[in-house]
Amino acid sequence: MYPVSRRSSAYDRVATMFSPDGRLYQVEYASKIVEQGTTGVAMVYDKGILFGADKKVSSRLILPESIEKLFKVDDHIGAISSGLVGDARRLVQIARKECQENRMYYEESIEVETLVKRLSAVKQLFTQYAGMRPFGVSFIIGGVDESGKRLFETEPSGALAEYNAIAIGRGKKEAMKFFEKEYKDNLPLEEGISLMINALEKCLEEKAKIDVNRLDFAFIEMGKKFERVPKQKLKSILGKK
Repeated sequence: MYPVSRRSSAYDRVATMFSPDGRLYQVEYASKIVEQGTTGVAMVYDKGILFGADKKVSSRLILPESIEKLFKVDDHIGAISSGLVGDARRLVQIARKECQENRMYYEESIEVETLVKRLSAVKQLFTQYAGMRPFGVSFIIGGVDESGKRLFETEPSGALAEYNAIAIGRGKKEAMKFFEKEYKDNLPLEEGISLMINALEKCLEEKAKIDVNRLDFAFIEMGKKFERVPKQKLKSILGKK
């Protein structure tokens, strides 16, 4: 039997060991990493799914285009990450492979919910076995399929939930409070973009200003493909604020 001090520290080190009060500390630590990431938001709008990410540029020497936070997963699915960038890229690779294999085997696009559940299963697997660590990343995954407009969040634990509007990252609480008050069903695209820019502004550090170079937006309409919102359109909407 380990001394008490050694037993208590073991709960911190092993991802598969529950503490006496029923907690998995390694999973909680992974969630803390997610909270340190820049904010990402998404919502269901009248014709599809809209994504918006804050790509905070920490140095003027960094090219904003090199910062990946908003991903095209398939023609009908997009994702926003918050947390460890390397973990996000690996899971996006897995998601893209799932989409390709589904198309190859069944000659049809994968359903959004099916992909989300498979990705969540991968995340959960990494909380179950010794020698692994949880993925330190949360995703917003959204898309359109025969069932309609679908928008989900997946957490490091593998938990998932479906939303009409969702935020992840360090500004999640502020953005979700804003959505609770301001979100409306069936908003047109331009109004949706404006609403999400306002949500991201609520999450900025003191004295910081929203800038088109730190914004990355995309949308997917029913029956159409993933498309980035042009910087010029974002600039135009910002100019009206």
